[in-house]
Amino acid sequence: MTAVKVADKHPLDAIIRADRMPHIWCPGCGIGIVMRCYAQAILDSQVPVDQHVVISGIGCSGRVAGYMNIDSYHTTHGRAIPFALGMKLAKPELMTTVFSGDGDLVAIGGNHLIHAARRNVDINVICVNNFNYGMTGGQVGPTTPQGARGTTAPYGNPELPFNLPYLLSASGANFVARWTTIHVRQIREDILYAFTRPGFTFIEVLAPCPVGFGKSNNIEDGLEEMELYRQRCVLVRDGDVRGDDLNIDLREDKPIYVGRFADRDRPPYEPVTVEME
Repeated sequence: MTAVKVADKHPLDAIIRADRMPHIWCPGCGIGIVMRCYAQAILDSQVPVDQHVVISGIGCSGRVAGYMNIDSYHTTHGRAIPFALGMKLAKPELMTTVFSGDGDLVAIGGNHLIHAARRNVDINVICVNNFNYGMTGGQVGPTTPQGARGTTAPYGNPELPFNLPYLLSASGANFVARWTTIHVRQIREDILYAFTRPGFTFIEVLAPCPVGFGKSNNIEDGLEEMELYRQRCVLVRDGDVRGDDLNIDLREDKPIYVGRFADRDRPPYEPVTVEME
């Protein structure tokens, strides 16, 4: 067998810190897929690479900041959004993106999330939702579907989870979308679109976590969860669904709605300068 050299380098070598590979994510994890979409969107955007900045919190998705070859900040748990807000106000020319997980953004960081959307701060948020605290053992979190099992709810989660597209739309975000890790083209396209939209943008990506979430819910591996998304995802159309329909229930064969849920033109938050007499 003759070895054939396909390419001198990977197409993303300029934007990803290849020297830090291999990554730490488990086999079947979906975070790397979303990071790849983000990296490609940066390269495809009209914004110079040195004007992009990524901020993350704590958790598996928070490791993305360490793998991106742009200005990157790995902040404390739940505080990625206020850190990004301060950076955007100090350097409004930067394309500021928060890339983190459901536990970091929606649990300890939930208050920052809804108020940044309410203020319509000009930042982009990419939330990888794998329905659990994957890094610390598969505990139930604020997005764990009702009835799904976790290490802290072995008989099923009794609580109603946050409905993120509905929550962020109601809070005032200018742009809100949901996709899964099988929708790679749509994720990249919507990240690119978010770069062009003033105000607060929020993209939720449903992603497999075979070790943290799958093992407790009889989902064998990442491919099985991806197949579940392939079979059950339904593209939303304007007026198709009510907010309650966006809830995710893995126990029943119900649609998982994906697509764009808000796209409006509220003016973004800007600081007010007061002249003292």
